[in-house]
Amino acid sequence: MLDRPVLSSFQILKPKPPVKWAGGKTQLIPQFEPLFPRKEYELYIEPFVGGGAVFFHLLPQQAVLIDSNEELMNFYQVVRDNLEELLLDLRKHKNTEEYYYSVRAIDPETLSPVERASRFLYLNKTAYNGLWRVNSRGEFNVPYGKYKNPKIIDEPNLRLVSQALRKAKIICGDFSLVLEFARPDTFVYFDPPYHPLSETANFTSYTSDAFGAEDQKRLADIFRELDRRGCMVMLSNSDTEFIRRLYQGYDIQVVYARRFINCKPSGRGPITELVIRNYS
Repeated sequence: MLDRPVLSSFQILKPKPPVKWAGGKTQLIPQFEPLFPRKEYELYIEPFVGGGAVFFHLLPQQAVLIDSNEELMNFYQVVRDNLEELLLDLRKHKNTEEYYYSVRAIDPETLSPVERASRFLYLNKTAYNGLWRVNSRGEFNVPYGKYKNPKIIDEPNLRLVSQALRKAKIICGDFSLVLEFARPDTFVYFDPPYHPLSETANFTSYTSDAFGAEDQKRLADIFRELDRRGCMVMLSNSDTEFIRRLYQGYDIQVVYARRFINCKPSGRGPITELVIRNYS
């Protein structure tokens, strides 16, 4: 009789990112695996956490998760601290166009944290292409996705996500907050809004504040400061000369990503991206 393979609880219980997020790194995890630190670290910090694919893959014992998107960070806090209330509220949602636009029109500031998280997840799962985009006033403006059966409530995964987030400090704010927590035994992973591949490339904003060249330079300065502090630092960005110049002297690796969130099918092919590290 052949022995059946035994799956460890670690393999069985690893959560998936709970939200769809443009630029999410789930597809790149196999390419990232050999690039993660081999040296042990006490603290993990992710200042642009987004969908959290790297965090949910690594499952560090202690983490600080930072993002400037208020809706996203409120969602993570509610999943961590008020999951039962969120699951209950999520059951009220309907997958119809009329209902979608009525929910989209609600000012999230008028809602409780649980209602706000429920609205966020509902819109994330039912909006066109899973895109989260806001206008200059900070209003979510993505059209209805017309999906027949979107999985709005994935209770088993949300429970795993809640468990993982209990080991994390969740902060809404600027990426520079990393400097308040970083110490020599820290691994920091940056996944910022990417520098445009061309001067005419459209930028999709996840918050009402754009992330421009000066922000990229400020991020590079923080990368160097973390390096001086003895942290292990890894950063993803687009494969452009501007980014290569900013991080000249560091280890630069090329990975291949496939664009999934693009209004034109021709824009969904494989592209090169950079992974920059201060270790090898």
